[in-house]
Amino acid sequence: MITMEAASVNIETLFKTYGNVRDGEEPWKKYGRVNDWNVDLIPKLLMSNGELTNILVSTDVTRYLEFRQIAGSYVQQGEGPKATVAKVPSDAGEALRSSLMGLFEKRRAKKFLEWVGEFKEDDPSTHLGLNLASVTMKDVY
Repeated sequence: MITMEAASVNIETLFKTYGNVRDGEEPWKKYGRVNDWNVDLIPKLLMSNGELTNILVSTDVTRYLEFRQIAGSYVQQGEGPKATVAKVPSDAGEALRSSLMGLFEKRRAKKFLEWVGEFKEDDPSTHLGLNLASVTMKDVY
């Protein structure tokens, strides 16, 4: 067994650890030099819009970092051969189709995602009567 001592691995270690490679096989060689590939085992997500984003752009960190939109967020349920991967819902339709929640949770998630989609910070009629300066997320849910 290979032990991980870092938050990222090269492509050979990735294949040996997670790739079901048989003895004698070296599938990573078709991708070029081993150290040209570095896979972050703990991807960093920056979910922001505002001052932090403005600071990062103005300091030109794009020379060192790569920014991308993500297609979705996924979670694993269970372990071993029975493990499944499910998409975390990001809109009302996905909430209703999700295997992550029961019927009542799906309805609440759908309503919440619809509210978020229609929310406008400068339009109090979309705030559902909530004082957004003092309300907690528990109150929102």
